[in-house]
Amino acid sequence: MSAVVEYLKAPVHDLFAWARISSMWPVTFGLACCAVEMMHVAAARYDLERYGIFFRPTPRQSDAMIIAGTLTNKMAPALRKVWDQMAEPRYSVSMGSCANGGGYYHFSYHVVRGADQIIPVDVYVPGCPPTAEALLYGVYMLQKKIKRNPYRKEIMEQDFNQPGKLYRAEKELSVSDNLKLLKQQE
Repeated sequence: MSAVVEYLKAPVHDLFAWARISSMWPVTFGLACCAVEMMHVAAARYDLERYGIFFRPTPRQSDAMIIAGTLTNKMAPALRKVWDQMAEPRYSVSMGSCANGGGYYHFSYHVVRGADQIIPVDVYVPGCPPTAEALLYGVYMLQKKIKRNPYRKEIMEQDFNQPGKLYRAEKELSVSDNLKLLKQQE
């Protein structure tokens, strides 16, 4: 009996994978200049809608989030709130140097050094700002990841699943700490 059940589960698994990758609905979290490239990829030349990707205005209708731009300490709680409102399984794409690790503003006191300190990130798209082709490739990589595991069975760290919790580096850097780090790099 278990062999028959396994045989029937395989096509269902493939159907769910196909449905998830063919109808990805990301919510946009545009914070800076990378958001312009995100708008560019939705325009006529690249047209994400051909791939079944429709930007949604609300996180409750979305299953992915594209974080584009510099994430500040004041914006981090809003990012976490939007992330908590999304239904499971949910995915995220960090777009640009600032969202990936702080970018040019890495040593600034008000910048979060990567969106992965606030929410789990599935795909990183490098660049300052990344091109529309790079974002398309990042979305393609996310689709490949979803196809491998459409149910999101790999559970992230348990802490990431606690709603409303912010994730920070162990020590916040002060202005004097940032100046010391800059002098060490010279």
